[in-house]
Amino acid sequence: MKNPLWRRIPKELRDDLGKYIVIFLFMVITTGLVSGFMVAGESMKKTYDNTFDKYNVEDGHFDLSNKATDDMKAAIEDEGVELHDMSYYELPMSRKDSDAENDTAYGVRTLRIFAPRNDVNKICLMEGELPSEDNEIAIDRMYAVNNNIDIGDDIIVGDKLYSVCGFVALSDYSTMFQNNNDTMFDATIFGIAVVTNMEFDSLPEKNKTWSYAWMYHDGMPESEKGEKKQADKLLETVYAQAVMNDMTVETYIPRYQNQAINFAGDDIGSDTNMMKWFEYIVIVILAFIFAVTISNTLTKEASVIGTLRASGYTRGELLIHYISLPVIVTLAASLVGNVLGYSVFKNMGAELYYESYSLTKYVTYWNADAFVLTTVIPIIIMIVVNLLVVNSKLKLSPLRFLRHDLSRSRRKKAVKLPHWKFMTRFKTRVILQNIPGYVVMLLGIYFAQILLMFGLMLNPMLKHYQNDILDNMIAEHQYVLDSPVETSDKRAETYCVKTLRTTGDIDDEIMVYGIHTDSKYFPVKLRTGDVLVSDSYADKFELTDGDVLNLKESYADDKYDFKVTGSVSYPASLAVFMTEEDFRNTFDLDNDYFTGYFSDEKLTDIEDHIVSEITKDDMIKVSRQLTKSMGNMFYIVVVFSLIMFMLLVYLLTKLIVEKNTVSISMVKILGYDTKEIGRLYLSSTTIMVAVVTLIDILLSYLSIKVIYREMLIDMLSGWIPIYMAPWIYPLMFVLSFACYLVISLIQMKRIREIPMDEALKNVE
Repeated sequence: MKNPLWRRIPKELRDDLGKYIVIFLFMVITTGLVSGFMVAGESMKKTYDNTFDKYNVEDGHFDLSNKATDDMKAAIEDEGVELHDMSYYELPMSRKDSDAENDTAYGVRTLRIFAPRNDVNKICLMEGELPSEDNEIAIDRMYAVNNNIDIGDDIIVGDKLYSVCGFVALSDYSTMFQNNNDTMFDATIFGIAVVTNMEFDSLPEKNKTWSYAWMYHDGMPESEKGEKKQADKLLETVYAQAVMNDMTVETYIPRYQNQAINFAGDDIGSDTNMMKWFEYIVIVILAFIFAVTISNTLTKEASVIGTLRASGYTRGELLIHYISLPVIVTLAASLVGNVLGYSVFKNMGAELYYESYSLTKYVTYWNADAFVLTTVIPIIIMIVVNLLVVNSKLKLSPLRFLRHDLSRSRRKKAVKLPHWKFMTRFKTRVILQNIPGYVVMLLGIYFAQILLMFGLMLNPMLKHYQNDILDNMIAEHQYVLDSPVETSDKRAETYCVKTLRTTGDIDDEIMVYGIHTDSKYFPVKLRTGDVLVSDSYADKFELTDGDVLNLKESYADDKYDFKVTGSVSYPASLAVFMTEEDFRNTFDLDNDYFTGYFSDEKLTDIEDHIVSEITKDDMIKVSRQLTKSMGNMFYIVVVFSLIMFMLLVYLLTKLIVEKNTVSISMVKILGYDTKEIGRLYLSSTTIMVAVVTLIDILLSYLSIKVIYREMLIDMLSGWIPIYMAPWIYPLMFVLSFACYLVISLIQMKRIREIPMDEALKNVE
């Protein structure tokens, strides 16, 4: 015989349609976002991995100071590799219709120009066409977006006018690192471009870099250790041939060290775990809301349940009935959310990756894990939470249901309150009666406040970090030279620098500086034996005076120990500072050795020996790129958190009003109007929302300090100290309370609609 209880489900859904629609839509959006981002992340990762074979990505490359001779190339290729000419020109770029001040707002724009590639590091045409005329140029898609360049626009590269004919992605430049040792890429001021072969050969040779990519005949070694061994062996030959041919090797980068190739691949999909946990927390909160709702329903229908139990219905049958609607809503929302995830939200997720990286054309792959994690697990969570709550109540005897005696506490009398004013005692009683709902509200608002704080803090934090870097620069110009050469500018000051890496679980690059003891640029006077760490290094690794740093060479077995004697404000990088003399002694260098110069003025007499120049534009690449690539996501997080806040408050205030429907009806009979009733019931909730919001803002800050550290350690090489702008806390409270006031107006309308005969119909 068909269970007649199933007939009640459509009626229950219809009677509380508003609540279920709100929960359904919220779960659809949550599931869709998580599913879409997981699908986009996994698909992007597979698309990225496939580029190595599809576009025949290099196994490594090296740059020379001059063109390699045929004999030199033949000698290198005898080591089991095939060389391919990947030479390029670097030229400044500007818009034809823009002013100079606007073009240099973030530094001089630069394009690295290549000839067409047909064998290695092939080109993916994203939009438009490849150049066919000498006055045409195809540029990187992300560089074009960041600089508001459209197909058909004219740009000036060097001193020549080109028409942009297409957007491309180069398989060996998925991330726009201009130099491999840069802390962060910047796709606003640096990009790549392609011109015709004839146009390429006509470019000024003074701007040319002779670059050669290699491919192993026997394929890439499977392990990074094997790749390193093979690359080191090849390096010996390249250096030997360079010396024989009176030239220098300017860079030598095996694929496993190439940030332009690997950075995007290491990052793509890394945030999927965060998205999974985000969904599970949301589902748990919604499950508790369902559980509180069902608990109230059990109280309201106690007589019916007692009668059904006395008539022979088992506890299991009633349990299945009362948890079926939450499960049905969760299943429907998960299915619809997955459909939207694969159709709409996956494009949003992919767009976020495309805003950060110059990836090739995206192909969607079916992700069974995403379906399981966003459908099966949420249903299991919903069932488990509701089983725990509902089953505990249904264990009561049928007689207790018939008597409406559902409290597990044996206390027969209400809590005795002090002799306060009547209104104060009434509001206090309302609060005490709805403590379970307020506990769920505390948890839900806590999670919403974490998201809100996270969304609000990032933009001002990056701006503060950027200003902090500029305020604590050692010098306006920091030069790295190819050899120690003297400058005639007496204001310049030599320094030494070496790059080491940390040991242990966190693998980070550490800049070790040797500074003059009487430096006019460095803010602290160094003494022999001093080892100062940058405050960013101390913050990330939680270092204190007396700690010992264990550092190692990047590609050798040499290790070094340094005992920390203090810290210095230098947020630009993870760095160690010592005297020049200590530096030279530590690394066994000549007494006149130095790496480069600090100077507040531009040095013009050593330009031929400058390997790199670090200015304020280079220093703020990290914050600028993060703002550019993640800025829109910050606003999405803020909006989502406010929607979540409103949903939770709406559902819980609705439950409070429903739970007190009979009482509200009774006070209406006694002559109270809607405003007075609102003050009795909603003002209690207003007080609790205010208290809970303040508590959750504090808890959110404490939680974010922990979450931020763990997240940034995995996400970023380097460190951005956490900073909370003072205005964020009051803004969070104001936004939250404004959302609550909107909800309270909705609940006032609900109170107004409660009829006076409700109290008479429910008299026992």
